[in-house]
Amino acid sequence: MPTDALLDRFLHELTALDPVAVWAHGSLAGGDYQEGRSDLDLIAVLEGPLTPGTVWRVAKLHARLRAEPLAELLHCTYLTPDTADDAGRRHLTWAHQELFRRTVTPVTRRELHAFGRVLHGRAPAGLLPPVPDRELAEFVVRDQRDFWRPAVDNAQLWTREVWVDLGTITFARASVTLRDGRLISKREALDLLPGLGAPAEVVEDIRSRRYDAAAPPADGWAARRAALTRDYLGPAIDGLVAAYG
Repeated sequence: MPTDALLDRFLHELTALDPVAVWAHGSLAGGDYQEGRSDLDLIAVLEGPLTPGTVWRVAKLHARLRAEPLAELLHCTYLTPDTADDAGRRHLTWAHQELFRRTVTPVTRRELHAFGRVLHGRAPAGLLPPVPDRELAEFVVRDQRDFWRPAVDNAQLWTREVWVDLGTITFARASVTLRDGRLISKREALDLLPGLGAPAEVVEDIRSRRYDAAAPPADGWAARRAALTRDYLGPAIDGLVAAYG
């Protein structure tokens, strides 16, 4: 499989940096991975500190992988044992074919503890502190309120499939996390969305593109899908935030 080949090549290249641990999270670890469609979400723990020289070596590593199948979907955040417990810290990250810095969110940290896949070295429990339920819930509410709700008002975004897919699925996952304190897969989220009042046409559109060979969309569908999604998500997010915020 191209995924296995890419992971093997990545781990081989990473050997030169002597990683403490490498973990997979997201769909790759949660059993809902779709090759060629899902991101390969990884965390690597290096001894540190991450000097400018280390950053250069990480950039060169990923540059050497550019020609590999699926390389554009490989995302990796680099922690050190001394910085892994700081949930607010922005860590060196390779994603979308560039280096930048971002946090490892409470959702990702909870995923790593719940079902993280160890690709190399130590397990997450030995390096990451557990995520309290309250911290997880506060993050989920904040994400819905401060990121997704303002995004709903930006109509142009929702003509793109990625916003429709992530917006609706993230809302369903947030609803379950806030209600039950657990994380669910994208497939589970799609199964739950009709019961949460999501438009059936949109749910089936997402499902067919993610899991089946979807037919080309009909003329005007992108605009109609955007309107349906925004009309649903705006009030749905408002209600979720009012209930749990």
